[in-house]
Amino acid sequence: MKLLVGLGNPGLEYARTRHNVGYRVVEEVARELGASFTLRRFGAEVAETRSSTHRLWIVKPLTYMNHSGESVGPALRFWKLEPKDLVVVHDDLELDPFRVQVKMGGGHGGHNGLKSLLAHLGTSEYPRVRVGVGRPPPAVDPADYVLGRFANSEEKELEDCVLQAAAAARKAVDEGVVKAMNEFNRRRTPA
Repeated sequence: MKLLVGLGNPGLEYARTRHNVGYRVVEEVARELGASFTLRRFGAEVAETRSSTHRLWIVKPLTYMNHSGESVGPALRFWKLEPKDLVVVHDDLELDPFRVQVKMGGGHGGHNGLKSLLAHLGTSEYPRVRVGVGRPPPAVDPADYVLGRFANSEEKELEDCVLQAAAAARKAVDEGVVKAMNEFNRRRTPA
């Protein structure tokens, strides 16, 4: 059994923001696997499905980004899962826009959702799918930047990125973080 979590904020006002790219990715995984977010548990929307190798719970915490751990911690404990059974998808300011990278563990880099997971899980050693949103312009506060929307002109790149991140998340769930890293962490060269 595995737990796939997309970090984000609930509500229409946040739906198209950079901070909600984690939601978009896990929604794509659910769509690909024919699952729907019909359950409400642990302060989250939950979809139950099967990947090619595991029973899979897909979780979108409704606790707002800064309190994501309040949802994820109880879900892990309820299903008696270890952090290695968790895959978290989140936005990342340190990666170029639309770049996808898989990693195991690491710091929170100032990301409040990851800080909350650390507080509630007691570890940061779990697989992650990082989705690059880039750094804000010099005069823009990072908090305002991540709560800003992608430009309409970026929509095609964003769609491609979400598909790539969904594939990376599925690979991490089905074949493990190392295989996902080997496949998705290579720098893509422009066509």
